[in-house]
Amino acid sequence: MVNINGDILKDDKAVIAISNRGYTYGDALFETIRVNSGSILFWEDHYFRLMASMRILRMEIPLKFTPEFLEKEIITLITENDLINASVRVKILINRVSGGLYAPVSNQIEYCISISKLATPFYMISESPYEVTLFKDHYIAKDLLSTLKSNNKIVNVLAGIFAQENDFDNCLLMNSDKMIIESINGNLFLVKDNTIKTPPLVDGCLKGILRTQLLRIIDKLPEYEIVEESISPFELQKADELFMTNVITGMQPITKYRKKEYSIAVSKKLIGVLNARVRLGD
Repeated sequence: MVNINGDILKDDKAVIAISNRGYTYGDALFETIRVNSGSILFWEDHYFRLMASMRILRMEIPLKFTPEFLEKEIITLITENDLINASVRVKILINRVSGGLYAPVSNQIEYCISISKLATPFYMISESPYEVTLFKDHYIAKDLLSTLKSNNKIVNVLAGIFAQENDFDNCLLMNSDKMIIESINGNLFLVKDNTIKTPPLVDGCLKGILRTQLLRIIDKLPEYEIVEESISPFELQKADELFMTNVITGMQPITKYRKKEYSIAVSKKLIGVLNARVRLGD
């Protein structure tokens, strides 16, 4: 079952028009959310990121789009799919209404909510080998649009194909200044001694929800210093540890880049603190 503009439809009845602007112009954005047993994780951060993104893209936000309205829409859809006691991945897709060419005839929006079941209610750390490489074919612009979850993700798609064709688990993406900003599907953190670095938003990295949570968590841990600084490719082989984050999988340690192999000690510690916050509903 899928929610399209408030109507709950079976999957085979949930279709979009060929004139949909998200399809024809990439004039859309999305929000990916984790829900555990009817509890939306980090909902306030998700909601405000979604609203801010719509404003940046000059979309007209409906008056009914309150946190309470969207939360009810999500929970109703989960209930209709008999997954209220499960962990699920929720995707909210918002596009401008059809009409116009590059310039739209209206800034009003349509929305779609879909869900899929997840395997576990908590974040898990994988200790399996996970090797990455740099993606150098294309670069991401250092601007505000790059920080949004728009559906203009062709660089990520091409990086994913490159990883598949060359037997890597993931690629690290760079901005136009040749600085590392993120992986294909998550933010990047680098550990060196007691310092943990992550690229700043001004470098063009995604304003990730789990990135935000970890910045708050690490800032309260006296044994670490958290900094938002540009990461050069040359720093990767000097790091003690690298890990990626997103709100669905949590934290994914990187175990190898070129000839450098990394530990996962800090990742394992942070995942415990993160899961404690999830259990407490923080």
